[in-house]
This record gives sequence, structure tokens and C-alpha cells, in this order.
Amino acid sequence: MTVLNTAPNFEKTDDFYAALLAAHDGLAEAEIHALNARLILVLANHIGDQAVLEAAIDIAKLSSPGT
Repeated sequence: MTVLNTAPNFEKTDDFYAALLAAHDGLAEAEIHALNARLILVLANHIGDQAVLEAAIDIAKLSSPGT
């Protein structure tokens, strides 16, 4: 069984966050959503493990502000 790694796993998190925000600069809301969807699909393809991806979805749903 594959387990999702939720421990900090990369350095320079602030740099990543800044790059992510910069990628959204100048985009309309619909373009932002499209960029985010493409990014999710690229990363999901890189992960390539259905169980890990489903675990990530579950964790993301549990940590949403509405729950």
C-alpha cells in the first residue's frame, strides 16, 4: 500500500509559493483556474499513483475552510 507523504519534503517553500503566485500575475480568474487545473494534472502525471492521488484529494478536502 502506498502512503502519501505529508511531511515537509522540499526546501525553499517560500520560493515555490512566490513562483506560483507569479505564474498567476496578470491572469483573469478563469485563466487562473485553468492554470491551476493544468498544474494539478502535470503533477498528478508525475506522481502516477492512483492511491496517492486519491489520498491527496481526501486530505485536501479535509483541510478545506468549509469543513
